Formats: sequence, structure tokens, C-alpha cells
Amino acid sequence: MPNTAPEELFSAPENDRAVMSSWERFLAARQLPVPSVRDTIGRSWDRCVGAAVDHRRDRAPPPIGGDDFETLRRSCLELIDASTPVMASARQFLHETGTVMVLADPAGLILNLEGDTSLRGATENIHLVPGANWSELTCGTNAIGTAIETGRPVQIHSAEHFCEGIKQWSCSAAVIRDPCDGAILGAIDVSGLRRSYSRHSMALVVATAARIENRLAQIEMDLRYRLLERSLDRLSGGVDGVVVFDRHGRAIKANTDVVAMLRDLGATREDALAGFAAMNFDWRGGLARPQRLPPWFRQDWLTPIYDGSERLGAVMTIPGRHARFAKPRRLGVAAEERPSPPRPFGTVVGRDPALLAVVERARRVAASAAPVLLLGESGVGKEVFARSIHDASKVASGPFVALNCGGLSRDLLTSELFGYAEGSFTGARKGGMRGKIEAADGGTLFLDEIGEMPLDLQPLFLRVLEEREVCRIGETRARKVDFRLIAATNRDLRKEVEAGRFRLDLYYRVSVVGIALPALRERPGDIPELAEHFVAQIAEKHAIPRAVFAAEAMDRLMSHAWPGNIRELRNVVESMLLTAGGPYLTVGDLPSDLLRDA
Repeated sequence: MPNTAPEELFSAPENDRAVMSSWERFLAARQLPVPSVRDTIGRSWDRCVGAAVDHRRDRAPPPIGGDDFETLRRSCLELIDASTPVMASARQFLHETGTVMVLADPAGLILNLEGDTSLRGATENIHLVPGANWSELTCGTNAIGTAIETGRPVQIHSAEHFCEGIKQWSCSAAVIRDPCDGAILGAIDVSGLRRSYSRHSMALVVATAARIENRLAQIEMDLRYRLLERSLDRLSGGVDGVVVFDRHGRAIKANTDVVAMLRDLGATREDALAGFAAMNFDWRGGLARPQRLPPWFRQDWLTPIYDGSERLGAVMTIPGRHARFAKPRRLGVAAEERPSPPRPFGTVVGRDPALLAVVERARRVAASAAPVLLLGESGVGKEVFARSIHDASKVASGPFVALNCGGLSRDLLTSELFGYAEGSFTGARKGGMRGKIEAADGGTLFLDEIGEMPLDLQPLFLRVLEEREVCRIGETRARKVDFRLIAATNRDLRKEVEAGRFRLDLYYRVSVVGIALPALRERPGDIPELAEHFVAQIAEKHAIPRAVFAAEAMDRLMSHAWPGNIRELRNVVESMLLTAGGPYLTVGDLPSDLLRDA
């Protein structure tokens, strides 16, 4: 939360009548009586008048729908995915306080809404619904639009709204920022009728925005790690200059030959940095071409980097002097070729006998088409094993499609799994959408946290497994599918069956082969190798020197219980490496919570 005086940060409902009088005088004379109106509100009112916002407005403009809304959601899909489980976790608070939580994009367009269903009529009356525009220059002073306009958390209560038809509402909002460059990605808002006013709603939106940013940062960190892992062979060795770009077109890593290559091309280091920033290309939606290119750059130097069917970024290879004027490759043929598939189980690190036995069992079962159920605690690496089984299977050349069944609403999970037909519900995209089951045809479908699949969806998925056919929502025509199923869970599915939360017939269908992955505390001898493995990865990722573990620090790591397993170890190693003051990682570099647990 920014360093702002409390009287600026929070509304004061007891001043509501004075604020209303100030608003009326402001509209008449365009002068603000300073004592009764916060600076944040006064400056917002000024902007609204300057933009000719109609103060008589009683609702947002009609929401967009159909293809336009589907296009909007696709452009913000990562923000929506990161926000959905966080917003769902606030559901009980929202119901108890009679409020709704709203996710908006950077332009103030509402993407998602969660909360008290008894407010549905009130929210629909003012168009506080998905697809509606709540920017400040459209709806006047309001928490969503004003937070985006100022880039700061804001609480706006009752008479502080600029438009008179919205003055019965009380709202708090905070912006969500890109973890890489700080750009505003959207806003999270809590709104209710004015009787719902509470200072706690401000704390909730600030904390929620921070949690969403953390999830986005983890997504970005994982993607960059995978990108660098698949680019190491290009960065090391050879006589070419190599620069790795992430999916946003940001240069994140270069080898030592780049400076010499650029010097040969007549570009200084400053020219290169300016040129990279000016390219402004984005690989998330396809092989985008840079629009603004420095004079020394050639497009055939760019090669996309894949992980299965997912494009992670690109590598720019500046040819050495011996190859500078060679005939350029045809972009779309050589540059579009995907890298050779990774070596199966090559990403599994460790030599513990229990782990090696699991790897051998997984390697044997990979050759068959039998469904596999991976069992283990959170963070033990179930997706790593699932990908390895896929890479070692007969369908390795097909797609690997992953879906986490946890954290999604029943309706969203249904459409993600089965897809839907055009017009099957409000907002359905034109032409419909194929689901993850169809997308996995000819490859592997990995369902993580399958134990959280809603009970009424389970017989539908069981039918797909038995009939090898899937019907999209709103369709009667069955589509043939053929895929390898790998499921994973950290629950005891037998107990879930006994409790009536998981169908017995589906349990037998998905668990033809069960593989239990050992927790990290069960193989402490692998901790040094894993820690060194992560040091190498993280040093490459952040372009910082590697460090060596002091004996006492490694002893602490080996004696820790690791409830978060390998994921927790990786986070601890990253924290130590980023905060270490020298070439050794000591006990003093350990996170405070780990020291406290010890």
C-alpha cells in the first residue's frame, strides 16, 4: 500500500452530507471547498469535468458481448486464470458483507465478477457486469476507474462518486501490476451498497491484488525457466551472438559473443538496448513480427522456442562474421521448426533408490496406453513426471494438454474440458470452442487435482473415457477422440469414494496404474543435488554468479521437513541466491521462517 495519509486513503461516511453539498457547489461554480473533499476525489472530479462526463449518468454503458467479449477475455486470459482462484477464496467474506468482487482490464472493462448473489439485481441495474466499461472518463469518479487512472488503491463512498446515479454505492479498488515491468494489467474492486462500507474492504483489495501479482510472477518465472532451459544449448558454445527473448519480446539473456557481433554490425551496446526495446513484439498470440526494427536487425535471425505445443519466446542468433552474409533461411520453414523432443525423464533430478524405482516404474508404463494416476503431496513434481511419461510414450509427437481441476468453477471447468457450441450460452464465442479433451486428441491429457472434479461432472467424463467420444456443450453430435490419460491428486481417492465425493467407477477407470511419488523429506540425500541444480538454473535466469552452499546451511536444508516439497526448496534456494552477499550461501541467508521452523 502506498505511503499515503489515512485521511486520503479512506472515505469518511460521516462526512457524506458535506461531500454531497460540495459536489453540488462544485458543479455550479467549479470550485472545491477543500475541508470536506479529499484531494484524490477533487482531482478526479476535475478530470471528469474536463472530459465532459455527464454527472447525471445512472449506470455504465451497455456491456459488450458475443465475439467482442470473447476477444476481450482471450486477451486477458492469463490475468483471469491467475485471479479466479483468488477471487473464489474471498467468496464467504463477500457473502457475509453483501458485496461483490470485480476484476477489470486496464481500460476498466469488467472481466469477471464474484460475490453476493443477492446483489445481482442492483449490479445489473447499474451495469456492474462483465463486459461493461467502468473507466473514470466513462462513469466518472469510481473505485475501478480512479484506481486505474491514479495507479493507487482508492476507496470511494457514496457522495464521492461523480455521477449521481452511482452515489448509493461504496467501493474500494487496487490496481494489478505486471510483475516484470510494473505496467497496470487491470484492477480488483470490492463494491456494495453504501451500508456495506468498511475499511476492511480496502485491505482486502490490496491483499487480493498482491496475491494475483504473486501468481502472475510465479507463472512468468516458470515460463522463463522453461525458456532458458530450452535455450541453454544455443547460449553456450559456438561463434554466434545469441539473445533470448521472453514471450513479451523482452530480452532476458544473452551470451558473451553478442557485444562483439553488434560491434561488427556497427551498433553500440546502447544502440542494441534501444533496438531491443523498440522491437515491441509479443509471442503469446503467435509468431508476431516486430514492427520497429533497428537497422542492423534481420528477421530471419529469430527462431521461436517451444515447449510441446506452447510457444515460450524466441532466440535471436546473430551470425558470426563467417556466416553473416550467407543466404538467409526462409522464415516459416527453418525458423518455425520445433526443437527435438526432450529426453524422457531427463528433468527428474535425484538418485534416491525410492525415486529411481518410481522413475523405472513410470518408464515401463509409458510404453502402454493405460491410464496413470500420479499420487503425491503438492510440490513433489507430478507434472514433471506426467510430461516425462508423455515424452516416453507412443504419442510423444502428439500434444500434451494439461488442466488443473482445482480452483475453477463448475461451469468454467465444464467448458474447459468439453468445449461448447456457438450460442450455447451468453458470451459463447462464434463458432464455438473445442475443449481440452478434443485438444488432447492424438496425445496426452493431464488432469491435475482430479479429486476436485465436481461430482456431477464425473459421470460425463467417465462416459468420454468409455466411449472415446465427446460432445461439446450445446451439441448432440459426438466427436471421436483418442488420448492417453494421466491424472494426479494429493488426496486419498479411496477415502473420497467412501465419503461420496468421488465415483467408484471413475476411480477404477483412472487408476489402472498408480504411481506414488515420494515426498522430499523421504529422500533427503537428493537435497544437495536438487539445491545445486536450482542454483545453476536461478543463476542463469537472473544473470547472477553462482554460489556454493556452506556445510552448515546445507545441513539445515537436509534437516528441514519440506512440507512444500521440491517447489518449496526451489523457492528457498532462489531467495538465498538473490539475497546472498558473497560467493557462499550461509545459514544467515536462509529465510526467517525456515530458521524459525528449525
